[in-house]
Order: sequence, then C-alpha cells, then structure tokens
Amino acid sequence: MGASDESKNGEWFGFDAMQGIQAGREFYVAMCPLKVIPKLFVFADLDLPPELRAQRKLRKSRIPALKNYILNNPNEYIFSSLTASVDGDMKFMQTSSTRGDRIGRLYISMESRLLINDGQHRRQAIEEALKENPDLGHDMISVVFFEDKGLKRSQQMFSDLNKNSVKPTKSLNILYDHRDEFAKFIVAISSELEIFSGRVELEKTAISNRSTKFFTLNGIADATRKFLGIKGTKISEDEQNKAKEFWNELEKNIPEWQLLVQKRVTAPDLRKEYAHSHTNLLNALGIVGNILLNEYPSDWKKKLTSLRDIDWSRSNPEWEGKLLLNGRMLKSKLGIELAANTILKKCGIPLSDERLSYENMEYVREKIVLTKKDWDEAKRNRWNEKQTTLASKELKNG
Repeated sequence: MGASDESKNGEWFGFDAMQGIQAGREFYVAMCPLKVIPKLFVFADLDLPPELRAQRKLRKSRIPALKNYILNNPNEYIFSSLTASVDGDMKFMQTSSTRGDRIGRLYISMESRLLINDGQHRRQAIEEALKENPDLGHDMISVVFFEDKGLKRSQQMFSDLNKNSVKPTKSLNILYDHRDEFAKFIVAISSELEIFSGRVELEKTAISNRSTKFFTLNGIADATRKFLGIKGTKISEDEQNKAKEFWNELEKNIPEWQLLVQKRVTAPDLRKEYAHSHTNLLNALGIVGNILLNEYPSDWKKKLTSLRDIDWSRSNPEWEGKLLLNGRMLKSKLGIELAANTILKKCGIPLSDERLSYENMEYVREKIVLTKKDWDEAKRNRWNEKQTTLASKELKNG
C-alpha cells in the first residue's frame, strides 16, 4: 500500500503511522498527503455556539498569508503537525511481528467524524493552495490522531494546546527569518553600526534591569520601518543606505548615545534614567525621521541636530502622559504620536493638521485607557507644561 489509501471497499482511509502512549492514552502519528487533508477534515459545526463546539471560529483573514507562504516557498515551507480527534472506528495494524514495534498502518473509517484540535487555519490554507498548485497534493504533513472522548475532552485538548504554547518573540522571529530581506538587513546593522554593536538584545522584546544591552532587535526594526515608511519584506539598496544614515545621525545627535559609544556610561544606568532606548521612543524618532526625510529631503540631517538640545530623561515632564505615566512606560500608539510631536516641535517643525489632532485632550482620553487618578495627573502635567510655556513667553515679551 502507499502512504495513504482508501481500502476495505472504499470504507477506510489508510495511513503509514506510528503508535504511541501519552498520559495513558493511545495516539497515532500519521503521514498524510496534503490532497487528503480537505477530505479528512470538513468544517461542520462552526455555526454552533462556542459552548457546543471545541474549536474557535475560522479567522478567514489569516488564510491568504498562510496560503501564499506555501505557494511562494514550495521547496522550503514547513508546517507543524495537525492534531485531531477521531469520533468513529479507528484501528491500527502493525507491519512487523516484532514485539514492541509500533510502526504500521492506521485505518480510519470514512464514516468517522474528525475534529481538528489544533491546525484549522493550516488545513484551510492547504486546501486553498491546492486549488492553485495541485502538484502540492503529493507533499505530506504529519497528523496526530487521538480517540475522541466527547465534547468536554475535545474542548480541554483545545485549551491545553493553545494555553500552554509559547510564541517566539518578535525579536527572535526577525533574527531567524533568513527569507525576509528586511529582517536580514536589521540583523546585519545590529552588529555593523557602532551604536548597536554589542548593545542589542536579539531574543527578547524587553531588557532586564541587569542586562548590558541597550536596544531590542524588534525596537530597531519597528523604528526603521516608520522612518522608511515601508511594510512587507523587501528593502531596496537606497532604503538600506538611508536607514544606516538615519541611525548614524541619531548616534551623533543624542548626547547620551555618544557617551555610550565612548564607554563613559553603562547601558543599565542610561536605561534607568533616560527614555531613548525604549521601543516607543525609537518609534517616535522613526516617525520624526520620516517626516523630515519627506518634507526636507536636502537637509533632514541638519534638522536632526536639534535632538542635542532635548531633555531625554524620564523625569522630563514633557514625556508624562505621552511616553510615561507616573514614571512607567506607556504602551500606546497615541503616546508614540504625541512623543513624535514633542520632538518635531523641539526641531522647529510645524505640526500638520493631522498631527495637531493628536494634541486634543479629549481625543487622548478616548484613545489611552487611564484610571481617573492617572488621567487627572496627566492633565495637571499637561496644564503645568502649558503654563510654563506661557510664562516663558510673557517674560520674553516683558
């Protein structure tokens, strides 16, 4: 028999498989041709309320990216095993008489109901990819089959498989993605540029207090994307050169970064006292760089010299309610935009109507979720900032 067949008068699916024992229960790992996957697993209960099914609803928006991943990398794509429960007849026949040999053929009745506990989006992407490239149907994917023990057990399996899985960090995805041109560029400059060399956390998206690192790989990537205004995986040679120039200009014009390069200060001390290693502020700098590059293409570097006069310390009230709240870093897209506005104003760049809209306090209140105490404190800080500015103007005019 082949790797898969419909034997026993067409009543069974048959697969090469291996038998195992896990938590006292038998399970089987089978090699299934991709062309069989849509036939094996048919979506039948997705319209049921969640309490009566053991799987999330299919998120159709995820399918095109997975399908294109298969089609664009027919010789390199890789998928982890699907996990399924079989409600129906299933039998395993050893191919060897040797005692303890667990390799054989797994037969599953075509009348059985099969439920995917993990991998429904992969299953759908496989079906869509086969429509465009049927030759992929001979490729194999491993499927782990368990005997169905009822709805509650299937729901528990889904919960366990998803709750206990650990996704890789954004930084690690960038580091390991050798197919993505942009990712490869970010990894390259993380060691090539002087400001980054030996100072980039390559695995985590946050830096521990005792770490000697100053930047995160994902922080550099996010800020570079904002500076260049690009998404996707491609980056031209001109864009690469512009990005290198941008980071080199930041190094020259942020005094504390200069001290870091000169080894006159340590990364932990700088992180503790200053905000300019944080991903959010790097993103704000990327936004500023993009605006300067587009509006002042001939002298954008000169505009960045104003960065030397900015107080980057965490104690600077100008960052409160934007990047910081009571000394804690805010995780807010709007906070990044507000920080970018602050930097633009310090560089003498007038704000566009769109950028001015971020300054509206009620807009801020809607977009940043704050406690009443935090909100009142943020308002006071913004009010004090405005009053200080007004008083300064009056003194100059007086």
